[in-house]
Amino acid sequence: MRKLFAEFFGTFWLVFGGCGAAVFAAGVPDIGIGLVGVSLAFGLTVLTMAYAVGHISGGHFNPAVTLGLWAGGRFSDKEIFPYIISQVLGATAAAGALYLILNGGDAFSSEGAGAFATNFYESEVYNGKGFSMMAAFLTEFILTMFFLIIILGATDKLANGRFAGIAIGLALTLIHLISIPITNTSVNPARSTSQALFVQGEALSQLWLFWVAPIAGAIVAGFIYKNLLQDNK
Repeated sequence: MRKLFAEFFGTFWLVFGGCGAAVFAAGVPDIGIGLVGVSLAFGLTVLTMAYAVGHISGGHFNPAVTLGLWAGGRFSDKEIFPYIISQVLGATAAAGALYLILNGGDAFSSEGAGAFATNFYESEVYNGKGFSMMAAFLTEFILTMFFLIIILGATDKLANGRFAGIAIGLALTLIHLISIPITNTSVNPARSTSQALFVQGEALSQLWLFWVAPIAGAIVAGFIYKNLLQDNK
């Protein structure tokens, strides 16, 4: 139960911090943090919680990470579903808190792609044309794959584990710097689900991609690291 509570609180912080930065602070005139600030916010949530509770649960905070670590031989299959349930519940609780705060300022909106920091494809949010479903899928697949390779490498028994949280947090920051304009960045099915549940509509109908692509990328990364990169001697 300690592990599951750690995953709940870690994922709560990721969504509350990352999505909270996006909905509260990104677009404030003159003093808003913009997309760079949101990218940093997501990275900082993972970095801080990796050191706060990573020693308890491993610091997954993401169903794709859980499945990628399983594919890499670092996680027990019997713990997969309890971890994923805890992550989705933590993310949803954080989205609920954000929803209540926004309603307190009469600021919640479910209109348009990207509302409430939801993920999207084929939507003209940041450019004139939008990115296709295949472009979005490829982006989420590749970025999650490399995210897991970084996680597996940074936490390898031969690596300097003291700095793993920093490497992983910076990796998530870089991922957001690359892909916010394409999909609003998922690489985390729990984070995508929590926001979509409150927005409904198109956000829910497109949610499948933000489960399938990150999980596929993570599993591929697990097999790549285990069979091609890991020193098994």
